[in-house]
Formats: sequence, C-alpha cells, structure tokens
Amino acid sequence: MADNHKMWQELGMDVETHDLLCEALPQAFGDVFLSQKDRPNKMDYFNMVVADIHGIRPSELIEHQKNGGKVVGSFCIHVPDEVVIAAGAIATGLCSGSQFWVPGGEKVLPTATCPLIKASLGARFDRTCPFFRICDLFVGETTCDGKKKAWEVLSEDAPMYIMDIPQMKRQDDFEKWEKEIKNYIKKLEELTGNTVTQDSLHDAILTVNAKRKALQRLNEFRKLENIPISGRDVLLITQIAFYDDPKRFAQMVNILCDELEQRKKDNFSVYEKGTKRILLTGTPLSIPNWKLHQIIETSGGAVVCEEMCTGIRYSEALVNEEKASMEKMIENLAQRYLGNINCACFTPNKSRIDDIIRLAKEYKADGVIDVNLKFCNIYDIEGYFVEKALADAGIPCIGIETDYTDEDAEQLKTRIGAFIEMLS
Repeated sequence: MADNHKMWQELGMDVETHDLLCEALPQAFGDVFLSQKDRPNKMDYFNMVVADIHGIRPSELIEHQKNGGKVVGSFCIHVPDEVVIAAGAIATGLCSGSQFWVPGGEKVLPTATCPLIKASLGARFDRTCPFFRICDLFVGETTCDGKKKAWEVLSEDAPMYIMDIPQMKRQDDFEKWEKEIKNYIKKLEELTGNTVTQDSLHDAILTVNAKRKALQRLNEFRKLENIPISGRDVLLITQIAFYDDPKRFAQMVNILCDELEQRKKDNFSVYEKGTKRILLTGTPLSIPNWKLHQIIETSGGAVVCEEMCTGIRYSEALVNEEKASMEKMIENLAQRYLGNINCACFTPNKSRIDDIIRLAKEYKADGVIDVNLKFCNIYDIEGYFVEKALADAGIPCIGIETDYTDEDAEQLKTRIGAFIEMLS
C-alpha cells in the first residue's frame, strides 16, 4: 500500500480522499463475494485483482508509458479495443460504478443525470481514480445525449476523442461506422507513432477474440441445471475483463473453467435445488456495482445471464478472424461493433427484444428482471417494449429502477423477494 501511495501521489491524485474508498472496498467485497459458500478455488486470482485494483494494473500501465507506450481509456463496448492494441497501445475501461464518485460528477453535471456518467466525470475531476489519471487519451461515444454533453465537459480537463455511433443499422450506417473506425485508426497512429498494419490488426482481433471465447466458455456453465459458479462471481470476472491484460485474463478464465469442468462432471452446484433462475437485462453494472446480484442471490435467486454491456453483449459475438485486407477487416469490426451490439440507443431495436427472449430460453430463466439506472431515459422507455414482449412470450418479468446508493436496498429486497416467491 505504501508503494501505491507513492504512485498515486505522483499521478496527482487526492490520496487522502481516495483512501476513504480503499477503506470501504474490502468490507463491501467481503460481504458480497467472500461470504459465499463453495466458491471455486481459482477465483483467488480475481479476488487479488480487485483487492489491488488501483495498484497492480495501474503500475503496469505506467511501466508501459515509461517504455514509450500509450494508454487509451474508453467508456463503452462499442469502441473497438482491437484498434488500440493494433497500434501498440493498451486499452482500459473507464466506466465507474460507485456512488463514491457521483458527488464529484454533480459538481459539473445536473443531478438528473445517470449515475454512471456522473461517476465517470467525478472520478476524473476529483482525482480519485488512477485509471483516469494515467490515460493519454479518453475515447467517448454518442450512445446517449447525457454522454455527448458530458464529454464536452470532460474535454475541458482531459484529452478526448469522440466516435459518432449511428443510431440506426441501415447499410449507410454500417458504412459510416467503418469510416469512424478508419478515423479512429488514424488517431491512434498519430497518438502512438505506430502504423496499424494488416498483421497487427489481425493479431489484435485474435487477442480480443480469445478473451471473448474464454468468457463464452465461462457463461456456458450457467446453462447447466447444476450451476458450478455464482452469478456474482461471473459478474466480477466480466467487470475485470474491461481492465486486465487481455491475454492474461483469457488464460486465468480458462484455468477457472478447467475447475468448473470438474464440478460439471460431479454435478456440483453452488445453489440449493429449486433456486429460481433469473436473467438480468438493462443498463450496465460497472465495477464495483454488485448491489442487484447480491440482493437477488440472497433472496432465493440465481443470476444465470446478464443481457447487458457488462454481460453477454460484451462477449457473445466474435469478430471474423479471417486474415483479409485492411478494408475487409475494418468491415468485419464494423459488423461486430455495430451489428452485434443491441444497445437501447438504436431505433428500432427489436433485435434486443429478440435477444432477451432467446437468452431467457437458452439459460432456462424462470424470470427476467429489467434494470434501469435512474435517469437513463433510453433504457427506461425501452422497458415498455421489453416487458410487453416478455408478457406475450409468457416469461415473468419485473422492471426496477435504481442508482448506486444503498437507500433503496430494503425496498428492492422486498420487491425482488416477492417476484422470486411468485415464480415458485
């Protein structure tokens, strides 16, 4: 911790305020994760990552910079990490999931802004997150009006680059997104001084796909009748995927999956027989937002899938791995990062509704909980279509709205508990 303090001071962080977060995190982590029975032994790696999340990985990023490399932070799964890696830089996630950062965001944003956006800006402006101090470039995207205007505020304090995501998925929109990726490549080449080549882009596609394949393998275990790992632990692993070294992460997930394979053979489950299977859908749950999983899984439910950016959307679709021309590989990236991600920013967005029903069947969900972060209008409005479609499909569903505070925890326990009881 002493070495971390020196690093944080050199980054210009408000170390005294940041220490308050460091003091609270172990207790919260222990309550949610270490309190579980029969956790896989190979979760130890992921425990370690979180225990020193503002130490180990930031120090690796700084070392990369000392050797002449660049670090690029992004807020959304629409931004292709492959481009960053192909340019010889390191990609890291920047979404913030803690109430700790929200007050800092409210200094520069309206209170009626979603907590994810407020937390992101608060982490930067209050100087209490090392990832927000280290990055050489912040890459925003136009997935909602709140973000678009927030990036303007953030650009006063940080080097910003914006990717303009089309709001529809017509042929013209795919061509526009290809141009956005090409411009992003030029920006990364300028930043790093490196040229993105056919070889480097193909290698990067294989690297990121390997991470996705490891997560796909992990999620397959959640389809079993006897589920060998909790939804809480899978959420944690997915959240870490945004930050960790991609090759090391894929290796560690596969090692964990080897342990789960034995549990599968033994028909071992971390849940009691009869536990109700829940699919979560809606707004992302950025680290360390573990509230809903904790409530569901201590109320008689098992989270078996997340139709979210911090869930199946992050890993389900691969980029075509053919080693083709640069033009064709960029087209393949555009198809994956526009065509295969069904964010509520799109209109129309029937594909997301289809995904939810498909996943509910694949993961044998007894019910669906549709989650909306307060003030996220696009997911809130789309909830109308989600709940209507699930009702037509005969799949029980409940819609809830929440934020990062614990003020609604008891109310949520009551509502979610009653929903799970109803499933019985």
